[in-house]
Amino acid sequence: MRSVKLRQLLVVLGLFAAGATGATGCGQETAPGGDEVGDRTPTATNRARQVSDAWAGSEAARLWRQGYFPLDESVQLPEGGFRHKADERAYVTQNFALRGSLPKSPPQKGEVRWRSGGSLTVPVTAVQTAYEKLARGSNSGPRLTVTGARLGEMTVFTSRGQATVPAWHFTLDGYDTPLKRVAVSPSKLPRPPIKAKSLQEASDALWPLAGLTTMSQDDRTVGLVAHHGSCDDGPSVDVLETEDNVVLSASIRNRSDGPCTDDLHMKKVTVKLDRPVGDRMLLDAFTGRPVPYAADPGSLSPTWS
Repeated sequence: MRSVKLRQLLVVLGLFAAGATGATGCGQETAPGGDEVGDRTPTATNRARQVSDAWAGSEAARLWRQGYFPLDESVQLPEGGFRHKADERAYVTQNFALRGSLPKSPPQKGEVRWRSGGSLTVPVTAVQTAYEKLARGSNSGPRLTVTGARLGEMTVFTSRGQATVPAWHFTLDGYDTPLKRVAVSPSKLPRPPIKAKSLQEASDALWPLAGLTTMSQDDRTVGLVAHHGSCDDGPSVDVLETEDNVVLSASIRNRSDGPCTDDLHMKKVTVKLDRPVGDRMLLDAFTGRPVPYAADPGSLSPTWS
């Protein structure tokens, strides 16, 4: 199953998001920051330091801290979620029906406002474009009916912490509260100051991360998705914390030397940091880039897509 592994890693390295088409399994384990977890090698440790040093004080880091890079869901469901499984299935399969009309002339500009201070003026996505990103399904199953929309706001987690952003509020038939979708696009990614590792350099001691999933309220516990195989003890993530950034190095623990299929799995790993992330960047040691957001294993990050 070598082709599965290569296809998955190509997605990770090409999009810097979780795109593992054949990945299975998603357990959970905790990797406290600072503990001796994973298979640390001088090569992996040196790579983490190189990535940290390359980004510290770089032009790319400056642009990253000035831009809007969401690390959160682009859609927020109605309060309390969906009423029943049929509506949930309609959402997952992107089966929507439009009954009524959508606003014709949205504002040309909106504002992203960070809780920690600062704002950014950004273009607002047309409501029709936002609707079409929701309603990509065309099967005969259950549908969610949109009866209207208005421009409002929603709160998302970004590379600069919590932010209030423009969002389209879609009114759904049968619901008292709207379904919200972010109405602005991420900023253009800066050119990284260090090259990504090549596929040939991937090893048990250093693998690319699949993505970021959660951030705790105290900003010290990071949820990640990491790769591993079928005949090992799962993934682990080592942490290098500096004043400027946090470099995360994923590895695979104790791979068996015996016969084993070459498929690729993913598992949730929780990393506890010594202090809050704050405005520090979360970087992947393998790719040399910021860790992308992954809503679910196999999904594309809204930061990069």
